[in-house]
Amino acid sequence: MAKQQKDDDGFSREERAAMKTRAAELKAEAKRAKSAEKAAAEAAEVDAKIESMPDGDRQMAERVHRIVADVAPGLTPKLYYGQPGYARDGKVVVFFRSGEMDKLRYSTFGVSPNAALDEESGFWPTSYALIDPTDAAWKALTDVVRRAGATD
Repeated sequence: MAKQQKDDDGFSREERAAMKTRAAELKAEAKRAKSAEKAAAEAAEVDAKIESMPDGDRQMAERVHRIVADVAPGLTPKLYYGQPGYARDGKVVVFFRSGEMDKLRYSTFGVSPNAALDEESGFWPTSYALIDPTDAAWKALTDVVRRAGATD
């Protein structure tokens, strides 16, 4: 076995490389922890926003929240212009806006350009009005979320 040569500070080239590798691992670990803390805080903010919504809108927002969690678990909750949004890589893909809180006659479910749901016709919806949606409307919304949340 060859003897490792030590530099002036007492560490070999291999030991120095191992220390650099470990330092990079610790830095990445800390970054992941910060990201996880941030994601948890953002999820709590979305939960609080939904909880503060008036009856009707709150139930619709809760249902959208469950749909996203069920069919697009890769999307993470995040406030988007003060309303619930769901993001991939920090960029909102789909969102819900409370009509009551916006002082409008209907709530809105929308998709951002990050959803990439472009239709071949060159014409597609980017938002949907929600007033007491039927089961068919919820099924259509679920399909939009599924397609928007797809990663390929």
